[in-house]
Amino acid sequence: MSEDDLEALDAYSRVVVAVAERVGPAVVNIAVSHQVLVRDRYQRMVPRERTGAGSGVIISPDGYILTNSHVVSGAQRLDVTLNDGRQFTAEPVGEDPHTDLAVVRVPASGLPTATLGDSARLRVGQLVVAIGNPFGFQWTVTAGVVSAVGRAFRSRTGRLLENIIQTDAALNPGNSGGPLCDSAGEVIGVNTAVIPYAQGLCFAIPVNTAKRIAGQLIARGRVTRGYLGIFAEPRELPAPLQALVGGRQRTGVMVLEVVPGSPAARAGVRPMDVIVGLGGRTIAGIDDLHRFLDEEPVGRVYEMELLRDGRLLAVPVGIEEQPPERAP
Repeated sequence: MSEDDLEALDAYSRVVVAVAERVGPAVVNIAVSHQVLVRDRYQRMVPRERTGAGSGVIISPDGYILTNSHVVSGAQRLDVTLNDGRQFTAEPVGEDPHTDLAVVRVPASGLPTATLGDSARLRVGQLVVAIGNPFGFQWTVTAGVVSAVGRAFRSRTGRLLENIIQTDAALNPGNSGGPLCDSAGEVIGVNTAVIPYAQGLCFAIPVNTAKRIAGQLIARGRVTRGYLGIFAEPRELPAPLQALVGGRQRTGVMVLEVVPGSPAARAGVRPMDVIVGLGGRTIAGIDDLHRFLDEEPVGRVYEMELLRDGRLLAVPVGIEEQPPERAP
């Protein structure tokens, strides 16, 4: 940018332009094709192709691209258009619907990449820039501020997404999966959702979560989570049981069913037990249990605190890796 150009811009504009020029080349368009069954005029179910589009951001020169799970989930074909106009057919590397994150890869090298920052340092009111590539060949840029941090909402799987970034940087259709950047041009979030019929309510998954999930997807093609082998529900504790746990909580998680042969079954957990602690953490609800299983290493033994027949018990339980499509 020339000195004349700089003089024509105010400080705010300079920041936005600099971020767009730094990160924009790493933002891609992802065109998605699905096969769906629809009824024809004779009420027969026939296959039809349905298309969609989203954005992504290149995170390594050898073609790894970070995007949303909801953008690529179930796709039969993924066509990626780079900012310079080149097109590639991408291969899915892995996806995690629980965090709405996915990684795909294109067969190319020497690609421009974005720098992943630190979302833990975000502050409300901080300038952010959202970049997407909804149509291919050209990225789109919007700017705003961090409206709130630490938001939470449910993913498509019903699991709680925490530490979500709320911003008023407008997200255009097809911007899902694109980066949310700070003023230094570092990615601090992955744009994921817009609240329809509301103004200025856009959300991004924090990049610290994205780094952890993307690392596992690239290394193993899946995300490792802990597994107990129970079906459970939140339960309010009567006053005498609250006293047993030192008054630290009013609710726990009541076990409804124990999967035979599971870690919980081997630990002697029974239906009607109420879990109130695990590995030194308070378990006051299902989200606390999910949080523990998401964050703590598998293959270890943890102490579980549970209430049974008016007594507080401590039992050791070994946490295993969660099998596909299983309860906690």
